[in-house]
Amino acid sequence: MIINTGQRTDIPAFYAKWFINRIKEGYVLVINPYYPNLVTKFSLDPKVVDVIGFCTKNPRPMLPYLDELSKYKQFWYVTITTYGRDLEPNVPYLLDVIEDFKTLSLRLGKYAVGWRFTPIIITPNYPKERHLKAFEYIASRLAGYTKLAVFVFVDLYDKLKKNHPEIQDASDDDKVYLAKEFQKIAKKYNMELRLCSKEKWLKNYGIDVDGCMRLEDYERAAGVKLKPTSKMQAKRGYCACLLSNDIGSYNSCMHLCKYCYANGNSKMVLSNYQNHDDNSPFLIGTLKENDNIKVASQSSWIVKEEGLFSEFAP
Repeated sequence: MIINTGQRTDIPAFYAKWFINRIKEGYVLVINPYYPNLVTKFSLDPKVVDVIGFCTKNPRPMLPYLDELSKYKQFWYVTITTYGRDLEPNVPYLLDVIEDFKTLSLRLGKYAVGWRFTPIIITPNYPKERHLKAFEYIASRLAGYTKLAVFVFVDLYDKLKKNHPEIQDASDDDKVYLAKEFQKIAKKYNMELRLCSKEKWLKNYGIDVDGCMRLEDYERAAGVKLKPTSKMQAKRGYCACLLSNDIGSYNSCMHLCKYCYANGNSKMVLSNYQNHDDNSPFLIGTLKENDNIKVASQSSWIVKEEGLFSEFAP
């Protein structure tokens, strides 16, 4: 099975020590964000966890622990953009993240580390021409270290509209223009380009719109064939991403990006971060008297086929 870590927070950036403690203990407790009295216990035994999925803006705090993670197959996404502190107040310096990306790639293999250029926000400070220059600048420095580049247009959900009304969606014309130009740049640097957002109609312009965390991505990263259980198939209607079994917590990412869907407000995030305990089985929170602990049903998805995907090995 796959354990995901990056849909609700950035564990490598802010909770690496906690995560390694969970690896050592062999399990993690996760509070359901919609039913807070429902707690799921996930085993982290490598006999049942086939791949761990990471998504981060800062992999550096996790790099010292790669030896301890070596018993697991891994699939990483590293988000690298060129936004300023007005939108990404706590994201590390661009060139540092690029170097850390290369370190991951050299250690795990270029099929195990993908690049996310997300989200795309077009404003007077960030016109489409700047996004094009940034995309090529980063792509040129990641060439040979990854095979996958993903872009996403900002999703204007209600919370973002309320907190940051200045952030607007791009026009359809701008979306077409950027998608076509990104495709040219990706081909130039031998990368597969994908869109992972709701603009499925960009398929008409030759863009892969079927998602960024597909089964094939985990398989290529791990060098194995995987067969998920039926309940763990892709859930969203507009992509084939496998997003289940995430062990993160909302309102805990200290990057504090203005466009973030996973944070409600900065005061709550800061409080959660300050109250976090590296030795707790929970990322955020504690066990309450009326909590119901459910042990997750877990099993390996690996299909035993000799030599499968050997060409993708690091």
